Amino acid sequence: MIAPFQPGSDDPRLILREEELDGGLELILLAEASLWATVDAVLEAETLGLGRSHWRAAFLLRRRPGLGVQDLSKLTSLSKQAASRTLADLQKAGLIERGSGDLDGRRRPATLTPEGVAFEQRTAERLRALLARAYRTGGLDGVPGARRILAALAGSRQGAGRRNPT
Repeated sequence: MIAPFQPGSDDPRLILREEELDGGLELILLAEASLWATVDAVLEAETLGLGRSHWRAAFLLRRRPGLGVQDLSKLTSLSKQAASRTLADLQKAGLIERGSGDLDGRRRPATLTPEGVAFEQRTAERLRALLARAYRTGGLDGVPGARRILAALAGSRQGAGRRNPT
């Protein structure tokens, strides 16, 4: 079966069959497993007892300072309760500071402490090296294409929690 043409797509000549799409999904799942294995290896060396959701929240807070529970939940698909618990754990570990909301006391924006930045960077450094190797394999023409594909998959999540777009 051929994937139907989507209005507004960049190239209407691109026809992808189920097998090609399934192969892409398989590669995305395998790539995700590789990324998380790298995260897990770094977190195992930490003495903080934090997990993937904690590092993911720290990474997003570095990129989007001021995130609160609701934005973190939207970005990560964590429940609001899980996002709240993750931020509370990070605060207890001294990795984030929580402010008070401008209009609503329940909306407490979070920012990384210097210790939080260091925690996030220890893992991000390894992931950047992994991604750089993959991008080099894809070549100069592959990087923009890969970014377009990933951005299309991320969809509206890209804008959630952005205060100052970069």
